[in-house]
Amino acid sequence: MASAWWPCLILALLSGLAASGSPRGPFLLLGKRSLPEGVANGVEVYSTKINSKVTSRFAHNVVTTRAVNRADTAKEVSFDVELPKTAFITNFTLTIDGVTYPGNVKEKEVAKKQYEKAVSQGKTAGLVKASGRKLEKFTVSVNVAAGSKVTFELTYEELLKRHKGKYEMYLKVQPKQLIKHFEIDVDIFEPQGISMLDAEASFITNDLLGSALTKSFSGKKGHVSFKPSLDQQRSCPTCTDSLLNGDFTITYDVNRESPGNVQIVNGYFVHFFAPRGLPVVPKNVAFVIDISGSMAGRKLEQTKEALLRILEDMKEEDYLNFILFSGDVSTWKEHLVQATPENLQEAKTFVKSMEDKGMTNINDGLLRGISMLNKAREEHRVPERSTSIVIMLTDGDANVGESRPEKIQENVRNAIGGKFPLYNLGFGNNLNYNFLENMALENHGFARRIYEDSDADLQLQGFYEEVANPLLTGVEMEYPENAILGLTQNTYQHFYDGSEIVVAGRLVGEDVNSFKADVKGHGAANDLTFTEEVDMKEMEKALQERDYIFGNYIERLWAYLTIEQLLEKRKNAHGEEKENLTAQALDLSLKYHFVTPLTSMVVTKPEDNEDERAIADKPGEDAEATPVSPAMSYLTSYQPPQNPYYYVDGDPHFIIQVPEKDDALCFNINEAPGTILRLIQDPVTGLTVNGQIVGDKRSSPDSKTRKTYFGKLGIANAQMDFQVEVTTEKITLWNRAVPSTFSWLDTVTVTQDGLSMMINRKKNMVVSFGDGVTFVVVLHQVWKKHPVHRDFLGFYVVDSHRMSAQTHGLLGQFFQPFDFKVSDIRPGSDPTKPDATLVVKNHQLTVTRGSQKDYRKDASIGTKVVCWFVHNNGEGLIDGVHTDYIVPNLF
Repeated sequence: MASAWWPCLILALLSGLAASGSPRGPFLLLGKRSLPEGVANGVEVYSTKINSKVTSRFAHNVVTTRAVNRADTAKEVSFDVELPKTAFITNFTLTIDGVTYPGNVKEKEVAKKQYEKAVSQGKTAGLVKASGRKLEKFTVSVNVAAGSKVTFELTYEELLKRHKGKYEMYLKVQPKQLIKHFEIDVDIFEPQGISMLDAEASFITNDLLGSALTKSFSGKKGHVSFKPSLDQQRSCPTCTDSLLNGDFTITYDVNRESPGNVQIVNGYFVHFFAPRGLPVVPKNVAFVIDISGSMAGRKLEQTKEALLRILEDMKEEDYLNFILFSGDVSTWKEHLVQATPENLQEAKTFVKSMEDKGMTNINDGLLRGISMLNKAREEHRVPERSTSIVIMLTDGDANVGESRPEKIQENVRNAIGGKFPLYNLGFGNNLNYNFLENMALENHGFARRIYEDSDADLQLQGFYEEVANPLLTGVEMEYPENAILGLTQNTYQHFYDGSEIVVAGRLVGEDVNSFKADVKGHGAANDLTFTEEVDMKEMEKALQERDYIFGNYIERLWAYLTIEQLLEKRKNAHGEEKENLTAQALDLSLKYHFVTPLTSMVVTKPEDNEDERAIADKPGEDAEATPVSPAMSYLTSYQPPQNPYYYVDGDPHFIIQVPEKDDALCFNINEAPGTILRLIQDPVTGLTVNGQIVGDKRSSPDSKTRKTYFGKLGIANAQMDFQVEVTTEKITLWNRAVPSTFSWLDTVTVTQDGLSMMINRKKNMVVSFGDGVTFVVVLHQVWKKHPVHRDFLGFYVVDSHRMSAQTHGLLGQFFQPFDFKVSDIRPGSDPTKPDATLVVKNHQLTVTRGSQKDYRKDASIGTKVVCWFVHNNGEGLIDGVHTDYIVPNLF
């Protein structure tokens, strides 16, 4: 139970404009009457309160915002909250002028059917999507009449997990404007007693914080209140904008006079276990590290920095080795060695010398590391009372050797044989995170995503600290036989210092006089058994004061933990077992009103005098790989990657993602086969990309026109004297005028100073110029004898941050930030595709909501991307007209 899921909450209150009267009518300007301070666009958010009640680590959180429309016309008011990915939303209500519109949790399929009518009207946005490292965003908007009041209330619950010796609530506060009544109020009740409680804010000075913040704890109760006045919220004494923009953090821990604590309420029990003062069990660590070409540059440097710091923390009784994998596998030593000062110094030298090269052979790298740990145990090279772990780091998918995820999982599962855990670290977003997570879970470990930020090395080191100090292995939690139902996970391979094991269950009968729990585990020096005995009368007396929180907290904690574990088991289950796990998790989700991956919350909103439904779904961690429900509305369904992306694929469809808007624009170019178009031209870096159009073999029977695609691409770098011509049959590379030709049947990597080109057999090719420019060409193949269609190419820019501000072309002109505004969303000629007004580059255009496909991960199915479609060959969006981009040849 070393995983660290810290509760986070970003509160962002946004007020926008919505046209009143005719949907095409102009906005009305307010008269000269003065409006109260804190009014933005005519909307005053006059109260925001975050109320958290934590009982025995189980947090019940309510976010309430009240607003009033001070304008003379109807306005759209939006409510934005970011909440922890580990939390389950349990309720949402919308109250307008005293009328409450509730949210109802339903099975996803049932919710989808209710939702389809609203989607066909083109008005509804999905409510929940992934946001950043640990958060997901809840958003809902409603049209509010002049003078009307609206109240939003969101409730969510989660179990706070102990991490490095404390529970942490991380609240990122961003109210966007001054708010008359702003308050964070947290009550904590812990039957074990609270040992420490602290709170701090990054956005306010200690002097101001002291007068706005109160914190106290005594015995079993703790309280934190943050209530800044209007003046304390100002960014300066005369400013009208808010300085409440940053981190508000609450940390606490409980008394640990005994290693465990059992609580029983209303026929449900919870057992918390976290012993102290035990010696650390020596560990044998196989570090399996990806050094393929994609790790080049900053990723590998950050990995080295983290490993060097990890080596500083290794204890002399530990054993270790490094297994490096690219296209092949190499090791630092033939077998595990002890972490003596001399060996650690040699290990540091080895880490510093690591260099990137080649492909990604995950299967052989992992099997070598596992074999090394098994042999060390069999040959008695490591202490009898030691524990083994595998830590694997990769930034990509397997592409050489055994590359089928399901086969790699099978090989690893058989090799480990349940003897020790596997921890998988996924560096960045260009990998199959679900595969890494599933493989770790079925081998008693867990996965972490390492985000490509400046602190990536600290993220890696932070993960290692979670598993650096095992105190017990082979932990078994035992309870009275025939007295327990619905027990959550009660066996753990490891207990790590600073973490906590939590087990919950139902009692067969409520009239239990006493209750005994035994915990058995292997320590560094001996085997240990911890026993907790509960006197029910004493328990009832001790818990009487908890009534001011919420009485059924243990039952809800049990349901939360059970659903969480059923969903984890479900990831690696198949057939009837998967169906049973799904049915159990769904039943509990509906019974306890949790929004989980199996349920949706349907929110009915009063809009335009007719019912409109919005839907709240829980996104998966691997957002890009998650299949999208066709019922998701035009404003949701695709999670853009961290970096902006630009691409052209299909007929040919150009897609421009604008990260600042969390949205995309798209357009088509209609030209005759044989036409060559300039996609990118950068006079500073010398990079150019041009594409030649090909057409279908003949017009489709159901179409009057012949479809066109890109059939040939030319990528050149004048400074490097490099050119590559990509067709649907072959790839030809000229390096200083010397040609090399490759087939799409090849899997090959070409590297030279500042250049990397990788061909992935029959799928795609990746071209990178140093750190900061990466292109992907996707191969689309059709049946050779197809009467109409032919093979074609897609071109994707996945990194352009090293290209200059002078870059131009149909794609290149968008590499620098630009702004646009969408307004007046209205029904279009197609009821499923609304129209809107787009203002961009001083042009006002009519655009239509549509969708295209992103084929980077799967060239046959693709991922749906929604966008605003600009008509007439992108006129008004692109500089000049599209014919300005026609060039005479490919290079």
